[in-house]
Amino acid sequence: METCTKQDLMKKGYREYQAREIIREAKLMLVKKGCPFYLSKGRGRVPKWAVEEILGYELETGEVAQNG
Repeated sequence: METCTKQDLMKKGYREYQAREIIREAKLMLVKKGCPFYLSKGRGRVPKWAVEEILGYELETGEVAQNG
């Protein structure tokens, strides 16, 4: 599974605060969909599809980490 972190988003051009908020939103969305694993504050890596859903566009494969 492709994943995405705050650092991946910062490489894409987002500022640190924006990247952190996108990851936070993705975690909240995943919890609402039934994944309590993402309740932990220490989780900074989320599935790429969750970030893409928030951003509204697809990230290129080379822009995010492969398999964690």
